[in-house]
Amino acid sequence: MTSFVVLLLAYILSQFFRAFLAVISGDLTRDLGLDQGQLGSLQAAWLVAFALSQFPVGYALDRIGPRRTLAGFLLVAVAGTVIFGLARNYAAALTALALIGIGCAPILMAGFYLAARLYSPRHFATMSSLLIGFGSIGDPLSGAPLAYFLATYGWRATVFGLAGIVALTALLVVLLLEDPPPLPNPTQRHVSLLGGVRQIVTKRSLWLIFPFAFVSYGVTISMRGLWIAPYLQTVHGFDLAATSYAAMAMGGAIALGALLVLPLHRRIGAKPTVVVCAVIAALAFAALALWGNESPRLAVGLFLVIGLFGVTYAVVMAHARVFMSAQEIGRGVTFMNFVFMGGAGVMQWLSGRLVNALGGHGYDAQATFGWLFVFMGVALAATLAVYVVSPVEPKGAGSAAS
Repeated sequence: MTSFVVLLLAYILSQFFRAFLAVISGDLTRDLGLDQGQLGSLQAAWLVAFALSQFPVGYALDRIGPRRTLAGFLLVAVAGTVIFGLARNYAAALTALALIGIGCAPILMAGFYLAARLYSPRHFATMSSLLIGFGSIGDPLSGAPLAYFLATYGWRATVFGLAGIVALTALLVVLLLEDPPPLPNPTQRHVSLLGGVRQIVTKRSLWLIFPFAFVSYGVTISMRGLWIAPYLQTVHGFDLAATSYAAMAMGGAIALGALLVLPLHRRIGAKPTVVVCAVIAALAFAALALWGNESPRLAVGLFLVIGLFGVTYAVVMAHARVFMSAQEIGRGVTFMNFVFMGGAGVMQWLSGRLVNALGGHGYDAQATFGWLFVFMGVALAATLAVYVVSPVEPKGAGSAAS
């Protein structure tokens, strides 16, 4: 229980950093002279660095366990947060966000690793969803509460305060997090980094899951972490306070959705749960594109629907988990996380370029965001069509590996 609480605190921070740019973007635009494309690149830098770090994270989890892995990476996040608070230009901010992304990389995976090692595949989604659901409080904390501290103390002082919280979390990890018992076959722990990645990539049963994982999380986190604020401000005239409350509400919907999928997952299974939720999210993107400009209440409501049904991360991970052996868990869940976060980074980058390109061709804000929502919805629907034909479990049903 103590380990879960420590991981929960760390994951709250990870979720906070994943979404806080939506609220702090105005300060960065003013003080650092950033445009929308550069803001998208900052968020993409966090996600891409986070994603690429999954390879050494998986290797470290299998070799030295979650406690030392997580503590070491959190120190990188401390350095990145300090650099961000000192940043005077785009390059420094980009470097800082990348370091924070690296530092946050093992947080959720350490929790997944412990859940996969200590619980059966059947209960893996339950424990993972609980961690994601309760840890997702970090997302709404990056809304109105962050806006209060920004208005009261300024963004630099607020960021330095965050650096202190990250440092304290690293200390708690060292003191309180417990590693699981060692595996009975220690030779598996000596598989090379590239060899471990190869074991996961060559699992054909996962190939039809990868595209959906690459896109599904990215379209939702792009809305919450980057575009909800510019859209509501430019299209519907929201001020900072109203924007922060809307962003906080969407973050709360994401957290609630992570918990609400649990009874559905138990009743109908992982794959049908993912399909149902993804169809609803894709329809919400279509509705935003068609009617979101007509009413601010409708637009916010559709953002909440996307948040509630758009993050099936833990259930997709549970689906992929059944194709991994016990010795592959560290590398397996971190490679899946690489796919999720790498895709999110790419979606952030592409969306920023799309918005800039449409603006450069004379499209107004309503048309620009309408096409952005179309792009997100079509990408989600296309990868869902691939996911639908993926296998539910390994052939021979009893083995954990494909």
